[in-house]
Amino acid sequence: MSALRTSPQRRQRGVAFVIVIWLMALLTILLGAFALMARVEGKQARHHYDAAVARHAAAAGINEAVYFLAQPDPTQKWIPDGRAYQFDFEDMQIQVEITDESGLVDINAADIGFLTELFTSLGVEMNEAAALAAAIQDWRDADDLLSPEGAELPEYEAAGLDYGPANAPFSLVSELLQVLGMTPALYERLRPLVTIYSGRPRPDLAYAPPEVIQAMPNMTAELAQQIVEMRRMWDPNSGAPAPRLPDGTELMARGGTGTYTLKSRATLPNGAWTQLDATIRMGGGLASGLAYTALRWQDGEPETSKSSDGSFDSSDPQDSR
Repeated sequence: MSALRTSPQRRQRGVAFVIVIWLMALLTILLGAFALMARVEGKQARHHYDAAVARHAAAAGINEAVYFLAQPDPTQKWIPDGRAYQFDFEDMQIQVEITDESGLVDINAADIGFLTELFTSLGVEMNEAAALAAAIQDWRDADDLLSPEGAELPEYEAAGLDYGPANAPFSLVSELLQVLGMTPALYERLRPLVTIYSGRPRPDLAYAPPEVIQAMPNMTAELAQQIVEMRRMWDPNSGAPAPRLPDGTELMARGGTGTYTLKSRATLPNGAWTQLDATIRMGGGLASGLAYTALRWQDGEPETSKSSDGSFDSSDPQDSR
């Protein structure tokens, strides 16, 4: 009778033991989940902190470039022909590239012929390049007259698009994506080479990137790259003659026109980096008292990857104009 009375008690103790084991397992899972969440949130906080620090450091690079672009002493002035300037800011490394807007192709001012040459220098077939150049002309002109091989409203409708050309100058470089025949891949290659701010029918080759120089008559990719390298090696204060094009055109890159595109990349000691892409015009007017006016300002996304030799990887942040 005693054994019969204690059997239910033993069963209850056994059930209680199993419940305790399950509770301990549940608490272990919950603690693990909380630990994982804390770790993830810590990494996210670190990512946001690095991004904020790098972004402010990149902005410091823009301000440093403005300071040296405004120097009256030609020996101190930075040359805006795309060359890279590097300096340390606290424990971070800043790299700034400056290009005078006059060295880029103005899509509101360049003629069809030069636009065609620019597209062919990027590897576009001649027929397609001519059609794209004519479509740009039809986009920016004020009339509805169709240019040879161009595109007005009927051509856009025939392509199944619910819009037509603006019949007005481009107000953003990114409008090129709407031009009939333009592809995103081609636009990404074209974007760093064009502008809406110079107003020049032809770019100033003293500041032009090699892809723009290659669009000139009788020019090859190798010769264009050699010209850029000679231009960047030339010191305007050395007294040595400036490099020249094969036709005798002198490439005298000096102070610039006052409107510049800048790429400022800040790299933290842990390898994280971010980039600011901006187009600025020196001077903000007497009323503002600013050193420059931002015409375009694009924050890049922070990255953490670096190649084994310490150089930056190729996954540059994208911008839009």
